[in-house]
This record gives sequence, structure tokens and C-alpha cells, in this order.
Amino acid sequence: MTGELFREDAYLAEAEATVVQSMDNSVVCDQTNFYAMGGGQPGDSGVLILENGEQHKIIDTRKTDTGDIAHIVEEGSPLPAEGSKVTLRLDWERRHRLMRVHTALHLLCSQVDAGVTGGSIGEEKGRLDFDLEDPPEKEALEERLNKIINEDHPVSHSWITDAELEANPGLIRTMSVKPPMGSGKVRVIRIGTEENSVDFQPCGGTHIKSTKEIGPVRIGKIEKKGRQNRRVNLHLV
Repeated sequence: MTGELFREDAYLAEAEATVVQSMDNSVVCDQTNFYAMGGGQPGDSGVLILENGEQHKIIDTRKTDTGDIAHIVEEGSPLPAEGSKVTLRLDWERRHRLMRVHTALHLLCSQVDAGVTGGSIGEEKGRLDFDLEDPPEKEALEERLNKIINEDHPVSHSWITDAELEANPGLIRTMSVKPPMGSGKVRVIRIGTEENSVDFQPCGGTHIKSTKEIGPVRIGKIEKKGRQNRRVNLHLV
């Protein structure tokens, strides 16, 4: 399985790796700092740098059927030979915007008392769908979110066991998708500290280090998507 360097260091913009498979415009390496599409977060893009210095665009990152991570390069790009050394360089500006939106959505989740039925993360905005009959009050929600952001809470990750998650089902906010289990441990993201926790839930995605790094946010449309489903749109300002 591809070593997932981004799990421990979301700020690793460049990494060295060894190619283990090249085929069909995709390159699988022994390790990567690129996040593969999943959990509503898009796959990373960037540059694949070969040993001779040639650079080729990575236009997407996806999981393979075997669970490895494949870097999708532009059509017609020469693929590196298996065993060769490459450098993986993120489009950091894009990744950082996605991280800001992702962490902001965790804050949004913490401020709406309802299960999450869906969501997506973009570079400038994101959204969560809530199992909710009455929509939250837009202005008050926006004010609470910006207050928390400005308080500059730390954002950190840790791991809990499968058994700990099973004993605390309330940690899972998503109603239709559960975090992957079976490896013995589950990654969790905490906003705040154990003594002053704003949010704590399983998540495999990439996040910023503190809430103030998000910057100000704006709540956009709150849409009705069914009898008991409300979509809340969030924008970076």
C-alpha cells in the first residue's frame, strides 16, 4: 500500500518517492504527499518531476482498486520506469485552500445539531447537507463561525482504536458514510484542546494547523433538498 505522508504532515508540499507502477497515464509510488479523492475532498494536483528534471502535470489523484494511490498525469506524458526516483510537488496554493475549506466545514458541523447526509469541498467554498427540518438562522451561524475562527483554536490529529470508535458512535457525524475500519485504528481530527474541544470526529482528510488560518467565512444559500434535508453553503471571503 502507498505510504500516505499527508496523514501525518499536511504541509509537506514536496516529497521524494520511488515508482512502483506506471500504466494508463497513472503513476503509483511507494509513498506520496498527494491526497487521493475521497470523503468529499478532491484529489490533489501538482507536478511529477523525473530524475532528468522533466516536469509533467499531475491533474488528479485517485485510489486504485487495490487501495494504492495513483497520480494521474496528462494524456501523452512519458511515464517513469518502475523503480525510478521521482519528486512529487503539490499545487500548494490549491491544497491550502482545500484545507481551509475542509476545516471550516468541521466547524460548521460543530455548530449545527444534526446528522450530516452529504457534503463537498471546493477551493473557494464547500457545503454540508444536514438531516434537518428547520434551517439554521444564517446570520447567527455565520457570526458564531467567525468568532470561533478568530479565537485561533489549534487543529490536530490523533488515532483511536476501532473498539474506541464503536464504543463512541456519536463521534460519527455522517449518516450514510462511516470511516474505514478494520485496520485497528481510526484517524480523528480535533479542533481545540481536550479541555476546550470545539469539534472531534473521524476524518482522513487534510487540515490546517489553527482556525485563524481559515480566514473569514460567509454562509451562502441554505437550500431545501427534501422534506428533512437542508444544504448549508459556506464560502471563504
